[in-house]
Amino acid sequence: MKKLILATGNPGKVREMKQILAGLYDEVISMKEAGIAVDVVEDADSFLGNAAKKALAISQLVECDVVADDSGLCVDGLGGRPGVYSARYSAEGTDEANNAKLVQEVSQLGEEQRGAHYECAIVLARKGEVAFSCECRCDGQIILQARGSEGFGYDPYFLLPEYGKTFGEIEPAIKNQISHRAKALAELRQFAEQER
Repeated sequence: MKKLILATGNPGKVREMKQILAGLYDEVISMKEAGIAVDVVEDADSFLGNAAKKALAISQLVECDVVADDSGLCVDGLGGRPGVYSARYSAEGTDEANNAKLVQEVSQLGEEQRGAHYECAIVLARKGEVAFSCECRCDGQIILQARGSEGFGYDPYFLLPEYGKTFGEIEPAIKNQISHRAKALAELRQFAEQER
């Protein structure tokens, strides 16, 4: 039986990853569902570095494949911030506090500086080795009023100009085709299918 463990504690990411990777493995489960309570310190200076750190740490504890992602929001006018600090941008580290800090900082910028992209690094590890890795992005811009209740994190403030909607307004089925994480997981899926 082929099993995949998702090295994340974020329920939004778990939901998205399970939907996109459905059918690739006999079982796709979160660390929590696998009974793994390891806290990996994400102190690398890149998304890829953090994803590799998580995937490798967990893969040394289990006999199956482990996938980890690290992703975040990079705003042009903020010099790429929050970047690798996206999850802990504010002192509180909650979605509400992170979004409040983002809006406060972006409101100081002109419209042309509010371009942004979500970036996602994915690493698949097995037996303590990296088997696959990739990085993908999704471009948009930051708005100052939250729109929509879908998604998580910065999604209600991340506008996709070609859709005229935020990630908070777009149906999950569409987000799971066009987002940074969807693109990276599609590359992972392709790799796993070629291995079969």
